[in-house]
Amino acid sequence: MRETRQRHTIPALRRQEMLRVVRSSPMHVADLARSFGVSEMTVRRDLDALARDGHIERVRGGAVQTSREQSFDEIVVVRLDAKDRIGKAAAALVEDGQTVILDIGTTTLQAARHLHGRRITVVTTSMAVYDELSTDAEIELILPGGVLRRNYRSLVGVLAESTLSQLRADLLFLGTSGVDAALGTWDSTMVEVPIKRAMIDAAADVVLLADAEKFEMTGLVHVCDSRDLDRIVTDRPLGEAAAKAADEAGVSVIVA
Repeated sequence: MRETRQRHTIPALRRQEMLRVVRSSPMHVADLARSFGVSEMTVRRDLDALARDGHIERVRGGAVQTSREQSFDEIVVVRLDAKDRIGKAAAALVEDGQTVILDIGTTTLQAARHLHGRRITVVTTSMAVYDELSTDAEIELILPGGVLRRNYRSLVGVLAESTLSQLRADLLFLGTSGVDAALGTWDSTMVEVPIKRAMIDAAADVVLLADAEKFEMTGLVHVCDSRDLDRIVTDRPLGEAAAKAADEAGVSVIVA
C-alpha cells in the first residue's frame, strides 16, 4: 500500500495510471480522487494536463477517453524491454519452413524483429511488420489485402477477412488491448476484431503475446476466450485467477 501511495505522489506516474483507469470507463472527479488518495483539485489538474496532451476529453465532472485514435507512429511504446523479451521468446517458437501470422501491435512487431534470416512464410495485416521484413530475402511475405487503415497502418475489411479464411498457418502471434482474469482477450478497436478472429481460425497454434500490463487492462470488444488460445508469452507470472484459467484451459504459459 505504501508503494502505491508513493507512486500516486509522483504526478507523471499518477497521470499515467489515471489515464489507464479512464480508458476503461468514464470516471467522475470524486471517484478518481478517492481512488488515488488525492484532492479533487489535484485530479482536475491532472485531467487538464491529460486533455491538453490529447489523451482524454474533459466532460462535466470527469473525463472520458478521446475518440481520436492515435496513429501507430504516435504510440509511445512503454515497457519496450519487456516487449522485446516477449518477441524474442515468441520468435524462438518458430521453426524453419513454417507459416506464421503476425497480428498488429507493438509486441508482435518486436517478434518480427527477431525473425530476420529465418526461412519462413509470414502473413500479416501490419504495415509496420511489412516494413520490418520486406527487405529480408529469406522470408516469404504475404499481405492479405483489404482496406488500408492509415492511422494504424493495418489492413482491414472483408477482403482481408476473406483472404485469411483461405489460408492455413502453423502459428499466430496474437496481440491484444487487454486480457481479463478468465483469459478472455479484448480489443479497443472494433474494426480489427473480425481480422483477429479470422487469424485465430486460420492458425493451428494460437500464441497470445501480452506483457504484464495488458492483464490489468481491457478493451471495447471481446475477441476470444481461453479455449481459443494454445500458449501465452508474457514477461511476468500470471496472477492467481489467470493462472487457474490457463491451467483449466490447457494453455501453456511462457515467461520471457
